[in-house]
Amino acid sequence: MSQPLTSQDFPNTASQERLEPQEKSQAIKEGSGKLFIGLPKEGTMKENRVALVPSSVSSLVAIGHRIIVESGAGEKSHFSDHDFSEAGAQIVHSKKEVYQANVVLKVAPPNMEETQWLREGQIIISPLQIPMISRELLLTLKNKRVIAVAMEYLQDQDGSFPLVRMMSEMAGYSAILKAAELLTISSGGKGVLLGGISGVPPAKIVILGAGVVGEFAVRSALGLGAEVCVFDNNIYKLMRIQNRLGRQLFTSALNPHDLEKELLDADVVIGAIHSETGRSPVVVTEEMVMKMNPGAVIIDVSIDQGGCIETSEVTVQDQPTFVKHDVIHYCVPNIASNVARTASIAGSNILSPILLQAGETKNIEQILYNNAGLRHGVYMYKGALTNEFLGSQFDIKYTNLDLLITSNL
Repeated sequence: MSQPLTSQDFPNTASQERLEPQEKSQAIKEGSGKLFIGLPKEGTMKENRVALVPSSVSSLVAIGHRIIVESGAGEKSHFSDHDFSEAGAQIVHSKKEVYQANVVLKVAPPNMEETQWLREGQIIISPLQIPMISRELLLTLKNKRVIAVAMEYLQDQDGSFPLVRMMSEMAGYSAILKAAELLTISSGGKGVLLGGISGVPPAKIVILGAGVVGEFAVRSALGLGAEVCVFDNNIYKLMRIQNRLGRQLFTSALNPHDLEKELLDADVVIGAIHSETGRSPVVVTEEMVMKMNPGAVIIDVSIDQGGCIETSEVTVQDQPTFVKHDVIHYCVPNIASNVARTASIAGSNILSPILLQAGETKNIEQILYNNAGLRHGVYMYKGALTNEFLGSQFDIKYTNLDLLITSNL
């Protein structure tokens, strides 16, 4: 069994350019900066993505990292076991074997079954997805004394969230395309064409949030000819989205009076409000939803952070919708999984530079101490919960990560 990871495994920034592959080194020695990385096949949330694609695996193996992949992990993203094997990965048929790795990369949150194979000092990097996290799971991770990192909270030096941005671009486009589908009669909708035609007005779309999801949803909606309203309390974001699109839009601050007025005749509502620390704020109440037109569509992209619409409930890819108060709700937290190949490549482009840069400092405590952006993603550290929101949400003692790292240096 490999020794617990003691060398650094993060770069100075989460979105640096990839390094050119170097000559392959066979020896994987403690303290050498070489990693043992595991990629399990996802079995929850009908997840179709894989954390690393074969091209990234090839680059990592070329500089001496060892990678083990569970058979079928990339199948739904159309990456075969043969593709991974040709890239230098070891293919295994047991999930337990994958969890022998020192670093485990996942595209779905860990579940209780998987925690039985975790061990002290192991690093697990995955989405957090607050609605899918339980107190029991957090306590198990705490008792296992692992280092758990939430992908969506990794920050770049400019304060942005690189992996969130990538997935948000896809989610914005995908949300509008899904809305167009759900408005059709065959999907139980109102039978409205999103862009309208000559003599017939287009569908009205209300977008909550002017961040990356909101921006790309607006781009897609306008491209299809829909009428768009954008709400956000950050006036700078509203100005930015208009400047980037080069046209005037209906924009408004998120005040309940104006929002409810626009929701009354909205055909589609896109929830796209991202929280930097915990749960997304609820800005659309159940009473507002009750006043919407029957057959209208709600797509809550914020559902991975609890949702910004009160009536939202988590759904999965094979049963993605439910109807409440005669309004169709689509609340899939891993919406980018519908375009799994594109999403896998995008995520791999963010994660592989992190792993390529491993070994530049003496230990993980040092790199986390030096880099606030990467530190921001850690929510469990060697037996201590380090995310304040999760501590208050699940009544678990919270400990400041900075103090823990400083004491270990």
